[in-house]
Amino acid sequence: MGVPAFFRWLSRKYPSIIVNCVEEKAKECNGVKASIDTSKPNPNEVEFDNLYLDMNGIIHPCTHPEDKPAPKNEDEMMVAIFEYIDRIFNIVRPRRLLYMAIDGVAPRAKMNQQRSRRFRASKEGMEAAEEKQKIRQEILAKGGILPPEEVKERFDSNCITPGTEFMDNLAKCLRYYIADRLNSDPGWKNLTVILSDASAPGEGEHKIMDYIRRQRAQPNHDPNTHHCLCGADADLIMLGLATHEPNFTIIREEFKPNKPKPCSLCNQMGHEVKDCQGLPREKQGKHDQFADSLPTSEQEFIFIRLCVLREYLERELTMASLPFTFDFERSIDDWVFMCFFVGNDFLPHLPSLEIREGAIDRLVNIYKNVVHKTGGYLTESGFVNLQRVQMIMLAVGEVEDSIFKKRKDDDDNFKRRQKEKRKRMKRDHPSFIPGGQFSPQALGNRSSPQAISNPRQTAFEMRMHDRQNSTTSSSPNTSLTSDGTPSPAGGIKRKAEDSDSEPEPEDNIRLWEAGWKQRYYKNKFDVDASDEKFRRKVVQSYVEGLCWVLRYYYQGCASWNWYYPFHYAPFASDFDGIADMPSDFEKGSKPFKPLEQLMGVFPAASGNFLPPTWRKLMTDPESSIIDFYPEDFAIDLNGKKYAWQGVALLPFVDERRLRAALEEVYPDLTPEENRRNSLGGDVIFVGKHHPLCDFIVELYKSKNEEPVDMPPELCHGIQGKLTLNENAVLPDQTVESPVPMLRDLTQNSAVSISFKDPQFDEDFVFKAIVLPGAKKPPPVLKPGDWEKNSSDGRPWRPQLGFNRDRKPVHLDQSAFRTLGHSIPRERGMPGMYANAVPLGAYGNPYSRPLLSGQQQIPKLLSNLRPQDSWRGPTPLFQQSPQRSAGAAPLLAWNRMLPSQSQYQPSQYQGLGGPMGYPQRPEDRMDRGRQAYGPGRPYPLPPPSGRYSWN
Repeated sequence: MGVPAFFRWLSRKYPSIIVNCVEEKAKECNGVKASIDTSKPNPNEVEFDNLYLDMNGIIHPCTHPEDKPAPKNEDEMMVAIFEYIDRIFNIVRPRRLLYMAIDGVAPRAKMNQQRSRRFRASKEGMEAAEEKQKIRQEILAKGGILPPEEVKERFDSNCITPGTEFMDNLAKCLRYYIADRLNSDPGWKNLTVILSDASAPGEGEHKIMDYIRRQRAQPNHDPNTHHCLCGADADLIMLGLATHEPNFTIIREEFKPNKPKPCSLCNQMGHEVKDCQGLPREKQGKHDQFADSLPTSEQEFIFIRLCVLREYLERELTMASLPFTFDFERSIDDWVFMCFFVGNDFLPHLPSLEIREGAIDRLVNIYKNVVHKTGGYLTESGFVNLQRVQMIMLAVGEVEDSIFKKRKDDDDNFKRRQKEKRKRMKRDHPSFIPGGQFSPQALGNRSSPQAISNPRQTAFEMRMHDRQNSTTSSSPNTSLTSDGTPSPAGGIKRKAEDSDSEPEPEDNIRLWEAGWKQRYYKNKFDVDASDEKFRRKVVQSYVEGLCWVLRYYYQGCASWNWYYPFHYAPFASDFDGIADMPSDFEKGSKPFKPLEQLMGVFPAASGNFLPPTWRKLMTDPESSIIDFYPEDFAIDLNGKKYAWQGVALLPFVDERRLRAALEEVYPDLTPEENRRNSLGGDVIFVGKHHPLCDFIVELYKSKNEEPVDMPPELCHGIQGKLTLNENAVLPDQTVESPVPMLRDLTQNSAVSISFKDPQFDEDFVFKAIVLPGAKKPPPVLKPGDWEKNSSDGRPWRPQLGFNRDRKPVHLDQSAFRTLGHSIPRERGMPGMYANAVPLGAYGNPYSRPLLSGQQQIPKLLSNLRPQDSWRGPTPLFQQSPQRSAGAAPLLAWNRMLPSQSQYQPSQYQGLGGPMGYPQRPEDRMDRGRQAYGPGRPYPLPPPSGRYSWN
């Protein structure tokens, strides 16, 4: 899940870390899309070696999307996942490794958060369904119009958990997908693919980090490998920094808030379910041809460059006059550690540290002030120095009281501003808005205006309605009786629901008032603050959690069984005396099995994913663990406004009681369920052109069951153990498609084999250092970038691609006129320049007026040559002769912009078009028609004697 608001804070404070992705779009001919050749150079002008996919960040938006209709069945979901991976692969284009990691069984510390999310999702889903049905009945009772209710089984996203049939089928589909791409896609030709499905224990992103750590410890590892990790969790940024790899980039979807969603009752836009009135649907287009089209836009992607973030942090964390040698890599580790205090997936954040209130900046400032006294850094390779951490936390504790008071003042000021805003909106609201035939119509309404009928009568009704309203409002303190006459009793007191203030939950803690610590422990833990022994226990558990989380990020899972046994965190001022607290964990712990984890995280409503006798333990009143599955539970807002921000007060699962109850039902498992309940491992795939392919084929021919060392010279330095796989993909054997709509692979040449990372002793410590031989990337930030942020009043836009010196191309006046003539008037094409008008059209007597819904296109280049808005480009016969005949001019929406770099040299800009991709002749002609330039393929005008063509 990551840390809420962390990425928003990071991108605003360090804006240059964001780069917009350049994506080559597939060309379409006669309704068929041509595949993209991903073996060509990357259009982002950077070459990536390894691409890692945190698959759960792909599975969820593909199975239950928020901005488009959901897939109808499981087969469509699988195809959507394939298309999503194809799109990411097209953008990144890795050259060595593709690593797909699906979340397996998580550590117990994570299972508590998973349990809370799944119980909450089940509860909210049932409440939403009941509310929807209630509103539907009310609307129909009033005569509203609603489409017939679809008989559709609701997709339970809880099935995206290890051990379910859905995840088992997903693993089969991904094996088929990998084999298909290795056989058909030239970009996959020499690629090594590793699939870590849900049977392999561990969270997806941490399985990826564990792979990187273990490969870094090998002598054949390339220290200049360029990694790219795909995932939406904010904690991936901290995980990437923890690797200390100089070239690490994250790709994720660009977050766009407030996306329009259709009402789930009437399927119309512009309102939510609670505001639905069952009005008839407006005609979309002259012939209602756009009725079924939703205003959706394709999701864009962005890169997060961690090398640039390291530049920012190096400037911010560098300290002079230290009593010890400054080490930037150690200060990076301390920064990552301090971020844990504002929230993570395993511990609640401290009450005094809110990321929206600048908590990380406050911690960094305290860190820089106190580090002179600590005598060293807070952490080293994932191990915490508690004595030094104590000094930081006590310094935070000294300002806790002022933090709580300032939070209260800021909240009161915000409410006051909101109240004044509502008053202004009421005051500025027009007193009378005509209705009926004279009601205002939206400018973008496609329907033709209707003729006015009986305007005199309509005008008379409007005047009478206006007069009645003015009479009623002339005496605001006079109440009316049922017949409309003034009441002699005078004014009545306004009801609470008519006031401007919104109802808010009662805050019993009142952290801004004296005695806040006593009230906090009494309300949250049901103990007195004077109970020093209990407070010590809470602090010790939290300190253990901090040590466990840091070890998890830098060394791997220290204990599969440890978890934080409270719903709330202590105060920073309680961290006194933590220097001598133990921070060791039991060795040899093992993860849960998949079905055991399902019993630990699922509510009873999702019991259909479990075997029948196991499911009965969730619902049978006589079950010994029935108390683990409450039908309803409280949500403590804990000072927040929304329910999703609150704390779900669920009972913690007792592992011993759970295992004892499951021992009685284990014999009921079928062979298939036993297979799904077993822990698996990773599988490696290669195509026939890969150097490792022949080696693996020979292993299968020898039928050697013992693990064999993988030759690093055959696989880009990757090391590990190879073991024969029972369900392997083998050359010349048909790979059956698990999706009926996709064909079987009858001419397969790919091969797969089980793979295991290099193993180390349990006490081995992976060093958190930059490896010898690693080259520091050239600096990206310039002096002006240090002060660049989104709060300086100027709109800041991310860079496009990795080359900051690329010069954007643009469309000139004639190209915009051509677009204006060729684009349909009724409905704009999707894209940036739909319904575009020429530059400088406003105030231009020669330009067309804007159509309804049009916006003026902003000026694309600040260095354009000044010229009159009606003047087009310089005619060809007035230009100097060009020798690069036939080179097609580039269009702005292609985002394939010319530059000079090692990955996209100038020879790619020839007859073949940008990047040297083969083009059809008609494509070049189209481009010549759309944009004037020195390379347009038009014939020269005939000689007239007026001009000299020599």
